[in-house]
Amino acid sequence: LAPQISKLNSWCISVSVAVKKKEESDSRKINNSFLRDHNYATEADIISTVEFNSTGELLATGDKGGRVVVFQREQESKNQPHRRGEYNVYSTFQSHEPEFDYLKSLEIEEKINKIRWLPQQNAAYFLLSTNDKTVKLWKISERDKRPEGYNLKDEDGRIRDPATITTLRVPVVRPMDLMVEATPRRVFSNAHTYHINSISVNSDYETFMSTDDLRINLWNLEITNRSFNIVDIKPANMEELTEVITAAEFHPHQCNTFVYSSSKGSIRLCDMRASALCDNHSKFFEEPEDPSNRSFFSEIISSISDVKFSHSGRYLMTRDYLTVKVWDLNMESQPLETYQVHDYLRSKLCSLYENDCIFDKFECVWNGSDSVIMTGSYNNFFRMFDRNTKRDVTLEASRENSKPRAILKPRKVCVGGKRRKDEISVDSLDFSKKILHTAWHPYENIIAVAATNNLYIFQDKVN
Repeated sequence: LAPQISKLNSWCISVSVAVKKKEESDSRKINNSFLRDHNYATEADIISTVEFNSTGELLATGDKGGRVVVFQREQESKNQPHRRGEYNVYSTFQSHEPEFDYLKSLEIEEKINKIRWLPQQNAAYFLLSTNDKTVKLWKISERDKRPEGYNLKDEDGRIRDPATITTLRVPVVRPMDLMVEATPRRVFSNAHTYHINSISVNSDYETFMSTDDLRINLWNLEITNRSFNIVDIKPANMEELTEVITAAEFHPHQCNTFVYSSSKGSIRLCDMRASALCDNHSKFFEEPEDPSNRSFFSEIISSISDVKFSHSGRYLMTRDYLTVKVWDLNMESQPLETYQVHDYLRSKLCSLYENDCIFDKFECVWNGSDSVIMTGSYNNFFRMFDRNTKRDVTLEASRENSKPRAILKPRKVCVGGKRRKDEISVDSLDFSKKILHTAWHPYENIIAVAATNNLYIFQDKVN
């Protein structure tokens, strides 16, 4: 890849540690000394989603414990110009709690499935977060002043006896230590029978959609008590069910257009102007299967785990188990580009099926100019593909090689034959270490990579 991509400075943030340390201290700075401590990690600390906001100044992560941690980018300093790219904890809050559906006797996990930022309209920030059933709109705002000198209540907030009030005071506003508050503004619930896998904010910034296995609902951000069902693929007889919806996203510029992917490896583009219920798609993208490659695992590995529009809106990117494909919206018959993520695993599909890794859902992201794409793999590896030069690189997000300011070295996997010194054997890969969630800064070469409970942030080499 281009030198600026392959030479990446790095640092690692253990999100669970950062949360606990923030709770223990008022300091908003991340201390490198505790970032290497693994003792804090639990199942609830595992990161389940990562997302930059529209400017890239904020980065949000959600975890299996229902928490959202928001990081803010360090402001540029003349004394320390290299600190410009660093992200420090800005706010942490509990977004979802575990619930129980008494009618169906089902426990609803608190795990955050997706986070999506809304464009900033004022001094506050807004984001949507969702677990399996409920979407919430959160407002994150700063407060550095407080009113004092009330007439009807004292400084502790207790109501004063009117008989004791002899003078009229004019309340004044006093400065106070900066406080970042997260408050839930809307709760969008009771609209999904199945588990929500995607949310996407429309380009009109008034509506968003939430997607589960069989249905897609359209919401207005101001209305919580009703939504419109725009896609419903549930058959009358559930025994006839052959596919489920795996992901969905709105077009970045056309508010009437969206796509959704399926477990059969197909992508459907729908136009909401055509009908209220978009069961009939406008375009259908699917690559014809090569009969010679047909196997027991074909249908499983062809299931699409993520779909993303390019920033320009001209292309679609999809991720299945072994590949990343780029589609031109004007060509439905076959993908424009296909990139092999970890083709060396094709011979390992049987063991990956037995340990359930074959069902892992990897995400994919574009860089700001749509020229490079990134996705995750196993052994804490992640892959980058340059669409212009057709070059690719494998990098590793781990504590051993991610010391602050260290430059990442490309990694290679040896499939067979003699293994070189800097290569790793395919049999030595650790399938419990996987990078499912990644994010790319909307304008700069800064990436965020989630590996278990650690968040790795890499940026261009700073001289």
